[in-house]
Amino acid sequence: MISYKLDSSLKIKKIEDLIDLPSIIIVNKFDESSAKTFRDDLQKAMNLNKKYIPIVVDSYGGQVYALLSMVQALKNAQEKGFVVPTISTGKSMSCGSLLFAMGTDNYRYIDKYSTLMIHEVSSGCQGKVEEIKADVNEAARLNQLVFELMAESCGKTKNYFIDLIHEKNHADWYLDANECVRHNLANHIGCPKFNISVDVNITFND
Repeated sequence: MISYKLDSSLKIKKIEDLIDLPSIIIVNKFDESSAKTFRDDLQKAMNLNKKYIPIVVDSYGGQVYALLSMVQALKNAQEKGFVVPTISTGKSMSCGSLLFAMGTDNYRYIDKYSTLMIHEVSSGCQGKVEEIKADVNEAARLNQLVFELMAESCGKTKNYFIDLIHEKNHADWYLDANECVRHNLANHIGCPKFNISVDVNITFND
């Protein structure tokens, strides 16, 4: 639970200009710009020593390299003792499914009607034969990496999700909330309730 207390006798038009409210990071895209915003917001929350840093995911996915930079930032926060709840609302697909799965164990929430979609890394290869081979090898490396990260976060063996995708003939895998809980991608069905208040102390010195 995040708990603050608002107690100010001053009428301030935009109090958010003077204080930093508890952060809830919302992720819709996975590209270089959104990854930078994510890292900056996460670092700001860490600098303010907030124990909980909730991340809401509602995304169709995006660029895997951007995703990996966001995952690294999230893991750094967890390694420093911060709790990073993840909440899936609507959809968490492709890159979104991995970021959601990287939330702190027992703090991964999925809305009742939210959908996860997991699939293999895709690449649009073109160029000379050797260039195409290099692209294919890199896609295979990334594919192994993201599925191992997902498995580790969910307490599974490293090939758990790779094997399941193989059984599904490498097709896109759509999961409802109950399936996500069954595979430990999510811990809870339903969005958590936030109790947020803010304590504002302003002192003027002559």
